[in-house]
Amino acid sequence: MLKTFVNCFKIPELRQRILFTLGLVFVCRVLALVPTPGVNVAALQRVMDAIRDQFGGGLMGMINMFSGGALGRSAVGALGIMPYISASIIIQLMTAVVPQLERLSREGDSGRAKITQYTRYLTLAICLVQGFLLALALERGFGDMPGGDEIVSPAIAGWGFRFLTVLTVTTGTMLMMWLGEQITERGIGNGISLVITINIISDLPAAIGQAVGLFTPVAGQATHGPFELTGLIAMVFLVTAATVLLTEGVRKIPIHTTRRVVGKKVYGGQNTYMPLRVNYSGVMPIIFASAIIVFPSMLLIRIERTRTIGTMLQAGQPLYLLMFGLMILFFSYFWVATQFNPLQIADDLKKSGGYVPGVRPGRSTADFLDNTMTRLTLAGALFLTAIAVLPDLLAQYFRVPVMVSRFLGGTSLLIMVGVILDTVRQIESHLVMHHYDGFLESGNRIRGRRS
Repeated sequence: MLKTFVNCFKIPELRQRILFTLGLVFVCRVLALVPTPGVNVAALQRVMDAIRDQFGGGLMGMINMFSGGALGRSAVGALGIMPYISASIIIQLMTAVVPQLERLSREGDSGRAKITQYTRYLTLAICLVQGFLLALALERGFGDMPGGDEIVSPAIAGWGFRFLTVLTVTTGTMLMMWLGEQITERGIGNGISLVITINIISDLPAAIGQAVGLFTPVAGQATHGPFELTGLIAMVFLVTAATVLLTEGVRKIPIHTTRRVVGKKVYGGQNTYMPLRVNYSGVMPIIFASAIIVFPSMLLIRIERTRTIGTMLQAGQPLYLLMFGLMILFFSYFWVATQFNPLQIADDLKKSGGYVPGVRPGRSTADFLDNTMTRLTLAGALFLTAIAVLPDLLAQYFRVPVMVSRFLGGTSLLIMVGVILDTVRQIESHLVMHHYDGFLESGNRIRGRRS
């Protein structure tokens, strides 16, 4: 492994890409540390800690995690890259239902460039709205939270503070979006995903410190014993391995192409396969479910008659876990229904002379692919649900701190595993292309999903 890292810096192009990526990632982390003017960072941090302890983080906790703690500091990158992710999801969903966008997606590079331009405009609009709402929230404070009334001084509050906050956080998000695109183009890995992963990993030292504190004796006695330590270490390896299997798992559909003779050349006649991913929707169902389920609890808990139901919908409660799991199952199928088009795939196969052995081309192939993906989605969604609810179970019933438990499942682990595998795969391709051994022994190298 050490030799492989040394080999990475022996290739001039790869070394330049790695150093370029590290430099831009450093800039992104600076944006998450520099606070916006007029905000009492210490008071805001106490509020965020109280929200995390009382509600398990919720939507604000997820945004704070994706921004690398920037929201809790009201930093320049407080909104993180989430507005761009939201805009990308909206445009991607609209592509499946808006004919104009669907035509653009089929026009090659020019169409994709136009869609990217629309995504940037929508990102700017989302930043302006979220930045203004963030400024209002900071002004009004959180009266029922410790330090909630000390975030912004009344002497500073007003339209000047709102304008400055909106301008600052919008500029920070647009700059991070541009840096992510530069990493994708001139660095290594997917820039946007890499920025999110680094922001998540930035909390890892604090999580390790809290994990060590669970087994450190205080007043002669530790809160957790050797048995819990063994179980926690075993769970880290098992959950990580399961997440890798979920991320990389595919169902290989055999594809045969008919043999055509044109002049003296022979085309087709090859046997290949179509990979259908077990977890086709990735982390999208968890993000959708986490963003939606928090609102009923916030509304019901403020009404006297429905406060009991609102309390039952808080993180870690049985009703919350049940609703959260059902929503993940629903959004898993929803994402597949909007993004996976078996009719188009079957039509493309028929035009290229390809067919699935034992299945008639055309409509029968589309039905076969649809039935196969439905079964795969059920297995992947159940697996995804188990990984998603694991952090809440650990925090609620095994007294594991929230910051520690979120590294043992859920969105954090899925994003980290997926991005790290993709980045390692790109580095592996550079090494193999220059006749160096990859991160694994020859014959066991990390393979792409289509290899």
